[in-house]
Amino acid sequence: MTACNVTDVNDMTNINTNINPELLRLLFEQYGALANEIVCGYSAHRPITLRINRLKAERDEVIEALELSGAKLETVGWYDDAVIVRNISQGDIESMDIYKDGKIYLQSLSSMVPPILLMARPGESVLDMAAAPGGKTTQIAALTGGKADITACEKNKIRAKRMKFNLERQGAGRVTVMVCDSRRLDPNFCFDKILLDAPCSGSGTVLQGSCDFTLELYERSRRTQKQLLDKALSLLRPGKRLVYSTCSVLFGENEDVIETALEKKARIIEISNDAFSEIPRLPVKIKGTLCIKPTELYEGFFAAVLEKI
Repeated sequence: MTACNVTDVNDMTNINTNINPELLRLLFEQYGALANEIVCGYSAHRPITLRINRLKAERDEVIEALELSGAKLETVGWYDDAVIVRNISQGDIESMDIYKDGKIYLQSLSSMVPPILLMARPGESVLDMAAAPGGKTTQIAALTGGKADITACEKNKIRAKRMKFNLERQGAGRVTVMVCDSRRLDPNFCFDKILLDAPCSGSGTVLQGSCDFTLELYERSRRTQKQLLDKALSLLRPGKRLVYSTCSVLFGENEDVIETALEKKARIIEISNDAFSEIPRLPVKIKGTLCIKPTELYEGFFAAVLEKI
């Protein structure tokens, strides 16, 4: 029996795989037969994907450099700065000047979605609540032409140091790094836009043979996510936008977390189906949210746009 030929929960939990059986059970209970496609997506071999950094380079310059290296390139319809590379290794890319000079950033396609949804603008104050290693932070900086005032939080000193290196190499100058748990930010802070890419169980990014998921991690993540979201809404100016995202495909870390906030503190801004029509989706409990299905090109990911009321 292979992971791509299962028909019920008993088959799912008897697969010859190291994927946590509790995760398999949660997936099957939530998605039914569709869980089979998710498991297959975990083990799909993904090509390299990268983002062109408009703070340091024009698109044509990067495309030309990649093509001169022999790279076979593909693009996506929803983001001009995203590039798929099929036939050269990550090591080959990391040896190129465009990488060393910060003109590109290696980043999964799914993780490029939340900064786009944030719609940050020049002159706005932006908070990235769980920012390391800085991929989304530098993307926000690029999307605003380096003209937004960004605060990036990371409680781990080593990860914060690595993020500062990435910010410097990417030319993201108007970013203040705070080595702190964003749940403990001074309540006098206030922001126009907040990205909460919350720590999670990683249920959307499990690799075949991985044992990273545990129920303990899942429950701990849910508690942290709720605390972070509550803090985020307390720091957000009324009428302003917050993007909540995780690399999880489980309702418990996604819709269930934001439902409480929707009762009194925020409303959903629906994500356009047309804008991301080519992205493979999973069913969602809350209309207007987005859950990306793991495939050859995409990691499992969830995103919701909230407006504080």
